[in-house]
Amino acid sequence: MRCLVVGHLVIDRIVRKDREELRMGGGAYYSALALSRFCDVKVITSVGKEFPREWLGELEEKGIAVEVLPSAESTSYELRYLDGNRRKLRLLSRAKPIERVNAEGFDLVVLNPVADEIPPVLVSRLAERHFVAADVQGFIREPVPGPLRLKSIDGSFLRGVRVLHSDINEFEYVKGLNPSDVEVLLLSDGPNPGTAYLRGKAYSFEPLRVEVPESTGAGDVFLASFAYFYRECPFIQALKRAAAFTALFLERRDFEIPKGDVGRAAMRVRVSRLSSQGL
Repeated sequence: MRCLVVGHLVIDRIVRKDREELRMGGGAYYSALALSRFCDVKVITSVGKEFPREWLGELEEKGIAVEVLPSAESTSYELRYLDGNRRKLRLLSRAKPIERVNAEGFDLVVLNPVADEIPPVLVSRLAERHFVAADVQGFIREPVPGPLRLKSIDGSFLRGVRVLHSDINEFEYVKGLNPSDVEVLLLSDGPNPGTAYLRGKAYSFEPLRVEVPESTGAGDVFLASFAYFYRECPFIQALKRAAAFTALFLERRDFEIPKGDVGRAAMRVRVSRLSSQGL
């Protein structure tokens, strides 16, 4: 399977109490690494000259092809962790938007913006011709440097998307979109039970409990792994495998996870049909 991931690679400034580090991040980064475990992956991104070239080399060493669109600067965030699941984000700089994408020949396209860099018209155009999975997160962020601010959007451009993921709280900013408007809607709530909709029918799923120092990348890994598994197996099985794969990633902070481990962990993920169809 050939998978295309679109979104900004990010210079993340991670701050925890008295410790600070710089590292590569962004939804596209975590989604690409998750997918590279299963298929051939290409990333289309936009970064500036200050983006460490060795970071791009690290992706290429893992077999991930990277197409870089030149930009005056890169997208950079400060992530100040309060605990393993809570953090405060500050946008430090933003690379230019990604306005053109050639997705011919790809079996799966994952759109994972972090700073409103993917125009709605491009989403609609890609969804007309390809199997598209997308994350709400980057579409509702104000692309203005400073403390993270969220904005309400008209979500009608997402109706052609096959798989859509959102944090339950962030989905409140998406107007004009019902669960039945997309084939699969995944609403996660950190370590708490989430809700998944298949053509408008609601299911509850319970993430596996793991003790983690941080949750960075969880939603991106969940979206990408579900989209892959959903192309390969039925909905409930894909949901269990994606939840299991995400939990194992959080526990190990590593993507080299044996398929047998995923299968065994998936058996412990609880999924149940909900009688209520409302959001």
